[in-house]
Amino acid sequence: MAATVEAPATASTAPIPQVVARRVDPEPKGWVSWVTTTDHKRIGIMYLVLTFAFFLLGGIEALLIRLQLSVPNNDLLTPQTYNELFTMHGTTMVFLFVVPVMAGFGNYFVPLMIGARDMAFPKLNALSFWLLVAGGLVFYGSLFFSPPECGWTCYSPLSDNDYLPSGGVDAWIFLIHLTGLSSLVGAINFYATIANMRAPGMGWGRLPLFVWAILTYAVLLILALPVIAGAVTLLLTDRHFGTHFYDPGNGGSPLLWQHLFWFFGHPEVYIMVLPGFGIISEVLPVFARKPVFGYKAIAASTVVIAFLGLLVWAHHMFATPSPSLVLIFFMMSSFLIAVPTGVKIFNWIATLWRGTIEYKTPLLFAVGFIGTFLIGGITGIFVAIFPVDWQLTDTYFVVAHFHYVLMGGAVFAVFAGLYYWFPKMSGRMLGEGLGKTSFWLMLVGFHVTFLVQHSAGLEGMPRRVYEYPDIRDLAVLNMISTVGAFILGLGILVTVINVLISVKRGAIAGPDPWKANTLEWFTSSPPPVNNFDTVPRIRSVEPMKDIRRQVLAQTGGVVSSAQPTPVEAGRMAAHPGADA
Repeated sequence: MAATVEAPATASTAPIPQVVARRVDPEPKGWVSWVTTTDHKRIGIMYLVLTFAFFLLGGIEALLIRLQLSVPNNDLLTPQTYNELFTMHGTTMVFLFVVPVMAGFGNYFVPLMIGARDMAFPKLNALSFWLLVAGGLVFYGSLFFSPPECGWTCYSPLSDNDYLPSGGVDAWIFLIHLTGLSSLVGAINFYATIANMRAPGMGWGRLPLFVWAILTYAVLLILALPVIAGAVTLLLTDRHFGTHFYDPGNGGSPLLWQHLFWFFGHPEVYIMVLPGFGIISEVLPVFARKPVFGYKAIAASTVVIAFLGLLVWAHHMFATPSPSLVLIFFMMSSFLIAVPTGVKIFNWIATLWRGTIEYKTPLLFAVGFIGTFLIGGITGIFVAIFPVDWQLTDTYFVVAHFHYVLMGGAVFAVFAGLYYWFPKMSGRMLGEGLGKTSFWLMLVGFHVTFLVQHSAGLEGMPRRVYEYPDIRDLAVLNMISTVGAFILGLGILVTVINVLISVKRGAIAGPDPWKANTLEWFTSSPPPVNNFDTVPRIRSVEPMKDIRRQVLAQTGGVVSSAQPTPVEAGRMAAHPGADA
């Protein structure tokens, strides 16, 4: 394949470096080519489309839940329907949106960011996606007979045959098996790809921070998924084959389920947010127009957070009978996670400090992420202190906390990544006006929804309840929360409209619309089938900056399009020597 770095001799408005790919095989057309594809980019897009569809479904379920809780003693939904809805909502958001949506971004961008032409095992990659589809179909197929009612944690004995003999819990178990197998296969593929297929010169110390995050996410999945697979298998045998692993009346223990579930469930939190951290670490330096502050510290803190995340599962079990020494250990280890998390936040703020900020939509979502996740981290300190947790457990304070962590740590980051990378995936820009409208609606709606839930929890509002009495301020707080949920939903809808409009009518993006510094911007938008005709040698953590310097040197700085943009000129004036 031939490729050149084009250096036009006359003035041009085209971004540089301009990659021109010739004699590349045409991309296959038609829906069959999508179903049978093993191209990591198409699989990544299918992941994103599917998981966003589940996200919208889970969002509709959340709105129905909030409608039921908007006023005291409401009878809009039956108790059974309510239990089914919050089980479907929680399971959908965790297993069918947040975890696989990160795999979608990883599938599309990890090979591009490390200079590879595809994933290490393309057919396994396709299998991973179709296992996710099968898991979603099995789970939502239960709507046609009896959906599960045990919540996304499916605690035993609530999930035992004695209490829920219908097939809904079995559908939930098969969902865990299928999506777990999907994630495990995908994680092994990510690890093999990153370990073996990096571009020449891209050592571990030059990996993009998003790739570091995906690598850590993959290792966590490989370590945690076998545990939940074993746990749900034991539950299945208890339900249908006469075993009693979780039956205290026959020598079993429901606490065994909690230990196994949370040994997976707490790392799962970091599985959901670490790739989000990686997205933020890529977005901030681009729109601050300066290098990320503390590259090594951010990469190291990602690994340390993952390690500590494996040690703190029992802080979800402070209300169970446990020795005080055990509680103190899990409380102290939970506190330790604040250290590497704080390192990340301070480095992100330092990256923005004295930067030449471009207030684009990806940056707004990234900054919104930092604020919301910070509040979630602070409230996490309260529930990590076990005497305080005894007062707050199973109240809406905990609901508010984990939504701040998961939605602040994942959804805002996902939207930052969507607005940042949409031009690379589609070749077109998302609308800035609609993007900023969506951001402000989502930010306001999010805080109106969940901030007051802390107060509701402190006033005694229990979680997982279908109705509540009209006492204290619960009616007002729940009504405010419901109004906020609809504002949040409207913000998400604006982004959906933005995507639908922009995919056909958006401004042409060009290969590098943000003047970013990682390797995915070296190729055209969208990338050709083979990703790159020429893979450059990597000399730093900012390969595109090196390439621009090389183009400037080869052209003697006479190409007008090679001159710094006004933003870059301002940055260089503000930071003398930054490009030296």
